[in-house]
Amino acid sequence: MVNTVQAVNGSRAAGTFVPRADVLETAEEMLVLLDLPGVKAEDVDLHFERGELTVHGRVKVPERNVRWLTGEYEVGDFYRAFLIGQEIDASKISAELKNGVLTLHLPKMEAVKPRRISVAGN
Repeated sequence: MVNTVQAVNGSRAAGTFVPRADVLETAEEMLVLLDLPGVKAEDVDLHFERGELTVHGRVKVPERNVRWLTGEYEVGDFYRAFLIGQEIDASKISAELKNGVLTLHLPKMEAVKPRRISVAGN
């Protein structure tokens, strides 16, 4: 399927970062994997409206009573948006956060799933 899930490119607001994402396809669903190290499930807000799925939230600052030696880990607000095609059953979208990766499950509508057609013969 082409363009069933398409990342929305937008400007990065000050203090907001865009997490990296991979989009994968299986016969049953599209998967969007977002890199969110250090994020807790309660700090993520998912919203779907008019064909656009948005992911936003906050990466909290780690303990302050430490001495930073290097700072490549981004903290603050994050935001990412995806345009979702009509082939996706929006009522069945689900998400899980595990080991710093947010996985969005976007099930395909039954009508677009591949199916095997049996051939009758004598």
